[in-house]
Amino acid sequence: MNKVFLSGNLTRDPEVKYTPAGKAMAKMGIAVSRRSKNAETGQYDVDFFNLTAWEKTAEFCGRYLRKGSRVFVEGNMRTYSYTGQDGSKRSGIDIWIDNIEFGSSKREGDAPATTTDNNTNTRPAPPSNDGFDDDFVGDEISDDSVPF
Repeated sequence: MNKVFLSGNLTRDPEVKYTPAGKAMAKMGIAVSRRSKNAETGQYDVDFFNLTAWEKTAEFCGRYLRKGSRVFVEGNMRTYSYTGQDGSKRSGIDIWIDNIEFGSSKREGDAPATTTDNNTNTRPAPPSNDGFDDDFVGDEISDDSVPF
C-alpha cells in the first residue's frame, strides 16, 4: 500500500498550470518537522517534499493556499527520473495529493484580502467563516436541542 500522511507548512505558493486538455495541475512544496531534535543544534530537523495536486484539488490549492499555510495532506508517493542538462540521470519523489485540508497559517493575521500571482491573476484570501456557506438557510438551532 502506498499511502502518505503529512502535516506541515507550504514552502511556496501553489503554481497552477493547465494541460493542453484543460486539466488543472498545481505544484507546491511542504516542510515537515521531525519529532526528534538535532543533537548538535537543538532544532527540529525538517524534511522537504514536492506536492502535486490535480483537477479540483489543484484549483482549490491555487485559490486558497499560500506560502506558510499549514496543511494536512493525504496522498501517495510517485517516483520520477530525468536526464539533467549536464547529461546525468536524476530521480526524485513527488507526493500526489488525494486530500488536503488547511489549518492556520504561520502569519494568519498578516494575510492580505487578495494576492496577485506572476500571471497577474488575483486570488481571494481563504474564507474567514471556517468554510461554512453564507447562503445556507436552515432552521435556527437552540442550545437546548444540542445533545451535548
